[in-house]
Parts: sequence; structure tokens; C-alpha cells
Amino acid sequence: MTLPDLDIDLVRCFLAVAETGGFTSAGERLGRTQSAISLKIRRLEEVLGRRVFARTSRSLALTTDGELLLGYARRLVALNDETLKRFAEPEAEGELRVGVAEYFVPRHLPAVLSAFARAHPRVHVEIRVGLGASLMEGLDRGALDLVIANRDEGVDRGRVLMTEALRWVTATDLRLDTATPLPLCTLPSPCIFRARAIEALAGRDRRWRVVYTSESVSGVAAAVTAGLGIAVLGDCTVPPGVRVLSEAEGFPALGEVELAVFGEARAPAALAQSFTGFVSDRLRALVPSHCAA
Repeated sequence: MTLPDLDIDLVRCFLAVAETGGFTSAGERLGRTQSAISLKIRRLEEVLGRRVFARTSRSLALTTDGELLLGYARRLVALNDETLKRFAEPEAEGELRVGVAEYFVPRHLPAVLSAFARAHPRVHVEIRVGLGASLMEGLDRGALDLVIANRDEGVDRGRVLMTEALRWVTATDLRLDTATPLPLCTLPSPCIFRARAIEALAGRDRRWRVVYTSESVSGVAAAVTAGLGIAVLGDCTVPPGVRVLSEAEGFPALGEVELAVFGEARAPAALAQSFTGFVSDRLRALVPSHCAA
């Protein structure tokens, strides 16, 4: 059986409707009429043999098949755009020294670097992994060209690549005694995660004590999984097998943090643009629900 090819234009229209919530607003985003968008969605449904939107005179919602398609659509469009950008730009060549905060490493960095190396074989990227504060010092003294790290609210330095929520986590079998100080597993100070945790607990007059400090997020996650205490981690680094603590249990919402790139203005322009553009596109495909617009 020969399968038909998906038309990226149809997929892009579907994505616009799903993200904007309507045919008219999707048309405004893409510069098309409402009727043109409607025809393209109908054509997509014919190709798939499934309904992707449940439509009434007053509402529009994704069907179960539409929800399934949404993840594929984001990856397809991101890969399409990444491919076109890659061939539209001049061949990058040279060396780039990049500092990457440790909490970005476990899940995303290896895949991103591997894909970048294949796409840009003439660019040599030297990666230094560490804590954000140390990496920023390296950037300021010229030892690094770029840094990818978190930035806190109110900081305008750098350019945002994605955002993610912070979560309180603990081992599933750890019993927390409200009569004793909360055992915290943290990164060393200065650390956005640590500062947010302490500030939130102080706002609730909740006592705490640090029982485990590690210079790596994987170390903190391991300590939590082993039942040593609780920790604050970003969504993308919450390990399997732990429990996320809720406001109902006395753990206030911690908001979001931004993953940003620093140093673009001083870095070699062509190399920095190729690398950060690639990372941005790949993050949209990997973690679309957390990426900045």
C-alpha cells in the first residue's frame, strides 16, 4: 500500500488553527482567508481519513485524532523550517566555545549537539558544562563565546529560548513531618531554584534545612529519588518515579524560569546565529509546550 505524502502547507494550517483557536485567526496569522483555511483543513482530513476538529456553529475543538496529530505537526513544521533555514544560510565554519548550564544537559543537549554536528560539519563546538554563575563569569572574561543558562525574573540580559515551570518534588514514599524542618536537596548558592524554594517557604513560615547539596541537577534528582528530601526542579529535569508536591499540600507555586542564550552580540555572528537558531528550532520540536513564542 502506497501512502500519500503530507503537504506541509496543510499541516501548517492545522497547527495555526489549533494554536489560535479558530479559522479566522489562523487565516490572519498565515495571510489567508477563512474559507481558504477551511478548505485546507478539509483536504488534510481527507488525506488522513480522520476528523481533526470537532466543529459546531459556536465552538471548535481538537478531536482525539487532532490531539494526536498536534505533536507530529509541530515536529514536522519545525523540521521543515529548520531544513530550509539550513540551506538558505551560508556555510558556517569555525570554532565556537559554548557554556551550557548543567540542568539543560541530561535530556536535551546530546541530541541537539549531535544533530548540529551533522548539519554543520565545518563548525567545531567546544562545550563547557557547569553552573550558571560560573559560566557567566567565563563569558564576561572572554573564555566563552556563548552561554545557555537560566535567568530569573526581571533580568533583561540575554535572549529567551524557552520557559519552563518549577516543581516541588520528592520520593513517592517519603513522609514529610510538618513538625520538623523540611529537608532540602539543592544546588549550591547562587541558584535560581534554591532561591525560589527558600523564598516560597519563608512566605509560608515553613522551616527548612539543607540536607544535600550537589553541583549537578542529576545529583539533586538522585538524592530526591533516594528519599533524602525534597527539591525544586524544572519540568524538563523531573526524574521518573518521583512525586510532584501541590499547593494543597502546602507547597506554593514557584512560577517559571527562562532558559536564555547570552553573549550573542559579541560572539562570531555567523557561528552564533547558526548555533542558537538551530538550538531554538530543536527545542521547539523537543519541548513545544514550554518554548517561547
